[in-house]
Amino acid sequence: MDCFNYPLDTKTLRRKRAKIYRELSEKPGLIEKKVAVLGGSTTNDVVDMLSIFLLNHGIKASFYQSEYGQYWQDAMFGSQELDAMNPDIIYIHTSWRNITDFPQMDMDKSTVDDLLENQYQHFEAMWTALEEKFHCPIIQNNFDRPNYRLMGNRDIWDYRGRSNFISRLNQRFYDYANNHTGFYINDIDYLAQDYGLSQWNDAKYWHMYKCAMNMDAIPYVAQSVASIIKSIYGRNKKVLALDLDNTLWGGIVGDDGVEGIAIGPEVPAGQVYAEFQSYCKNLKDIGVVLAIDSKNDEANAIAGLNHPDGILRPDDFVSIKANWDPKDLNLSQMADELTLGVDSFVFADDNPAEREIVHSQLGVETPAMDGAENYIKVLDHGGYFEVTNFSGEDMKKTQMYHAKAEAKKAQAAFADYGQYLDSLDMTAYITGFEPIMIQRVAQLTNKSNQFNLTTLRCSEDDIRQMQEGGKHICMAGKLVDKFADNGIVTVVAGEIEGSIVDIKLWLMSCRVLKRGMEDLMMNEFVSRCKDKNIEKIVAHYYPTAKNSMVKEFYGDYGFTLESEDEAGNRTYTINVADYEQKPVHINL
Repeated sequence: MDCFNYPLDTKTLRRKRAKIYRELSEKPGLIEKKVAVLGGSTTNDVVDMLSIFLLNHGIKASFYQSEYGQYWQDAMFGSQELDAMNPDIIYIHTSWRNITDFPQMDMDKSTVDDLLENQYQHFEAMWTALEEKFHCPIIQNNFDRPNYRLMGNRDIWDYRGRSNFISRLNQRFYDYANNHTGFYINDIDYLAQDYGLSQWNDAKYWHMYKCAMNMDAIPYVAQSVASIIKSIYGRNKKVLALDLDNTLWGGIVGDDGVEGIAIGPEVPAGQVYAEFQSYCKNLKDIGVVLAIDSKNDEANAIAGLNHPDGILRPDDFVSIKANWDPKDLNLSQMADELTLGVDSFVFADDNPAEREIVHSQLGVETPAMDGAENYIKVLDHGGYFEVTNFSGEDMKKTQMYHAKAEAKKAQAAFADYGQYLDSLDMTAYITGFEPIMIQRVAQLTNKSNQFNLTTLRCSEDDIRQMQEGGKHICMAGKLVDKFADNGIVTVVAGEIEGSIVDIKLWLMSCRVLKRGMEDLMMNEFVSRCKDKNIEKIVAHYYPTAKNSMVKEFYGDYGFTLESEDEAGNRTYTINVADYEQKPVHINL
């Protein structure tokens, strides 16, 4: 729906919220989550907007709302309704109006420092209480600023200035976020400045409705919170597919020639395209995969990407489809080659007709790339690639996909698939959920959708508890071949109950499909069961819109299907003694 793309159509979102909610509720593959909203102001409109933004990301949420201004009391002392809900996510919706004490002009710096510490401890005590009780991710607003400055420009640097005080308090929040997993900042300080402080802080909304910001700004707050939540639960986009002419450079390379396209500081209007290319290249560093989908001759496309003033080069892209085929067809083929769903893509093209075709045919997000000077803002404000967890492997995504392409080319040289696998010189490293890899393991549980038997989504605390609780067999598998270190690509966790282990989690990255890594993991899992005197393994398959590829996974390993309900949920069992080891082509 266009109303969800930047700039948001706030009037449509607010006027037609109920209709939008009904339509989005019918989307297939929705996951259900419980969200507690603890507010220092009125939150009804925030929840209304948040519900439809989450639905747009495939998340159907049920909500708890604290009574007006009771966020701290609910967190510290609980409420029967909140405790019974046992939320999956907690969002604390506070603003500068919830700071209870500000510096006075007669205070010395030491007194102001003590005041700051007291304000900070008010919040940290709340976060600690919530984490200990619910063990779920917490999203906390930072503080926006009032639209006035008592001391004028001095307000931002004088220790008694409100602006200075808020800035220092925010920094304490950021330090806490850096040192606590599962804690996230919703940056309303940025949102307020982007929206315009005077409009954001329109006082009538506070005095009449106890809303912390302009009502028309609330959809932007909801979009921001929804972006964090969908990122936590693996609903981020993964690939940015880009057009070339008038998108990555000005002009048409086939008509104007490489020397005639606008890129870089030496030609009018070229700098804006260079900045956009630089932004796209920076997206690679946070794990976004880049691709080209352009109506062009491939030779012209490559020549344009090698322009001396350009920032992006051909090897920055995992796929370059420059031809005269329909762009939706190109994108579908690209998705198949990368073993990703088309819903993992964002398509950026200056041509509205091409955007409409791709969106109508595939449902792919197609932001309105109107005016090169707006390209960065449109993509950035869309929240498609929100970062909540970040690991070193994210920076190597392009390299990993290139390695996958090289391996696919190498396969063509072998008539025997086993010989091809041997030629890859693969080595696997299988460990428990060691501290250094907990972040990556949690990230995989929230991103892997296709090769995922139970689609259990886990926080870092969940993974840590599995490893340290002593009641699980925990396995994380890393795969290295002659082309690349693929990093941690597969995760298995089984809960032990007496002589039985119940596999709660089994997933694998699709980029290493058909390498035999799943065979090796099953062999090793059974081996560890034997070491722990486990006699029987119970396993499950829960169908989703994306994981049909593993429907017969356990049957292929000799498990017996014990039950299947009307929704297709299956339970399997196997006696450990009956399992037959699978041959593999990977060194362990």
